[in-house]
Amino acid sequence: METKRKGFNIKTRRTIAYIVLILLTIMCLFWFWVLFVNTTRTHSQITTGFSAIPGTNFMNNWKSIMDGQLPVWTGLFNSFFVATASAVLTTYFSSMTAYAIHAYRFKGRKFIATYILMIMMIPTQVTALGFLELIDKMGLDNSFIPLIVPAIASPITYFYMKQYLQSSMPLSIIEAARIDGAGEFKIFNTIVLPIIKPAIAVQAIFGFVASWNNYFTPALVLHSNEKKTLPLLIATLRSADYLKFDMGKVYMLILFSIMPVVVVYLILSRQIVEGVAVGSVKG
Repeated sequence: METKRKGFNIKTRRTIAYIVLILLTIMCLFWFWVLFVNTTRTHSQITTGFSAIPGTNFMNNWKSIMDGQLPVWTGLFNSFFVATASAVLTTYFSSMTAYAIHAYRFKGRKFIATYILMIMMIPTQVTALGFLELIDKMGLDNSFIPLIVPAIASPITYFYMKQYLQSSMPLSIIEAARIDGAGEFKIFNTIVLPIIKPAIAVQAIFGFVASWNNYFTPALVLHSNEKKTLPLLIATLRSADYLKFDMGKVYMLILFSIMPVVVVYLILSRQIVEGVAVGSVKG
């Protein structure tokens, strides 16, 4: 009887878990469906209210944003370049910093680790004025450099990498490599990086999405249409005057802007799942 009850309880819990997961999936995908439906409707249809049935204006909205005055493809390239460069630099150098704090024992090590985490508490908006003055003096206004280089120092990425290294990187491996005569950069690039690859994938997608969706800093730095990223182009469409404002075009540009993020996530999804699983088991 007890065995049957346990089996029944397990089946009941599994059924409830599946139901909850299905409901959460529907809730998450519902907003993507609403976005897609609105890309197929005209501005007047969208203003009338919600509809779960797609319209017939998809190609017209697509042609409107592609044949319009906004450089959509240039904005896509700009966003992809900035987001990719930021994700690569932040994961590599944050991993290197975390490795240094984890593997080396030196005076001031704890203070440096604490100081890096303290930087997380400072909002970007607080330092915006000084940041603008700095890039203006350096002649970097309307350039991608102020959007990419600061991404190298990412306290959040560093903290995640440090925690991952502590749970999955024994110091004995590093010491064995040193005994074999390997240099520090060789140890990091050929031994450490492959071990923390799942964590790198997780932080790469987070860094890519954060940079891709970033509006505040590009709005302060970039001015010409040829340098603007997709979030700035979307804001330009939304700020159009009443006669030119078209919600169908806005929704189409939003859909156009999120598709690369979905593709990047699908490419790295396996590594992301592995990284989360390893972190939950060893953390």
